[in-house]
Amino acid sequence: MGRHNLPEEPVPHPLDPPLRPAGRSETTGSHRIVAKKAPRRRIAKWPLVALGLVVLATLGVVGWNWADSVLNNRAEAQAASCNGGRTDIRIVVTPQIAKPVETAAARWNQDLTQVHGSCVHVAVQSKPASDVLNALTGKSSLDSIGGLPDGWIPESSYWVSQLSKAKPDVIGSPAMPIGSGPPADYPFVGLSGTSIDEVQQRGTQSFRTFLKEPAQLADFAAAGIRAS
Repeated sequence: MGRHNLPEEPVPHPLDPPLRPAGRSETTGSHRIVAKKAPRRRIAKWPLVALGLVVLATLGVVGWNWADSVLNNRAEAQAASCNGGRTDIRIVVTPQIAKPVETAAARWNQDLTQVHGSCVHVAVQSKPASDVLNALTGKSSLDSIGGLPDGWIPESSYWVSQLSKAKPDVIGSPAMPIGSGPPADYPFVGLSGTSIDEVQQRGTQSFRTFLKEPAQLADFAAAGIRAS
């Protein structure tokens, strides 16, 4: 029987590339390897939110300051204009309390304080209580104290009671004590007369209330007058 000679398979050379299985390709085979895309990094949102809050807060502060400045400028312009004109009032005081009341009047006038739309200017005059009482009750001429004042601050309520007995129609508003310490209580009484209009009466009452504020009471205390 004859011997069949089979073809010898070639022996691969060590430097030849490795054989690939049939039917598989780098480009079209079913086992093509596709590189995976790297996952996309997500940016944290909280820094953006924080930045937005800071911007909003800054805008709010700027807007508030601007509005406040506008209101202040408007108030100052309105006060400086005194569209309602100027009203003068005169307060006659006992010499013991003249200095702190004059200081309060200067502060009031500097602020261009308005009453009923009119700038009220306060003048302070120092006179002994006996002289004022005599002038108000007709025992002496009103000219001796410069005419009828809008308000009076004697050193004691005694003088107000004497005026109330002799000439009650001259009293325009009840007395309010400004200081304390018997026998002095420094009552502030508003006066009334044909030469005193409504704005002057209101201005006198407002100035009396102004004297009870802390800044004025501190001036009284510095002058040795305790708050009532």
